[in-house]
Amino acid sequence: MNAISFYKKARCCYLHHIPVIPKIIKGITFVLLNSVVPYTTDIGEGTKFAYGSMGCVLHSRARIGKRVIIGQNTTIGRALDPEDIPIIGNDVYISAGVGIVGKIHVGDNAIIGANAVVCKGVDDNCIVAGVPARVLRKIDVPIWTLLKNISF
Repeated sequence: MNAISFYKKARCCYLHHIPVIPKIIKGITFVLLNSVVPYTTDIGEGTKFAYGSMGCVLHSRARIGKRVIIGQNTTIGRALDPEDIPIIGNDVYISAGVGIVGKIHVGDNAIIGANAVVCKGVDDNCIVAGVPARVLRKIDVPIWTLLKNISF
């Protein structure tokens, strides 16, 4: 059981203007996985939640790219301004406990270390970590070659 499968069903119903069912599925996701994965969030193909998405909270208007892995207890949300919504690029690995807040863009092919707080944009091909998150190093290979036992 994974929140992405619940999300896909709720999103399909939402896009086909089927009322009530998306809200019920969102509620089931919350009860079973203690996660908030709104059907209005734009999540790209191939995106996965680690450990079924336990404890994840996504903003309803966040945009998440393709082939992103989102670790448990991750928050992707707005800052104080209602328009400050994060955008996550493609091929991003978000470790456990990460907070991504505000009107920022996380670039493609990035790795965000465990428990990082990302409140400024992340460039493409970077590894970031810390509170607040800072660039640890630039990379020139796909992140999937650096992450062992993870494939798409």
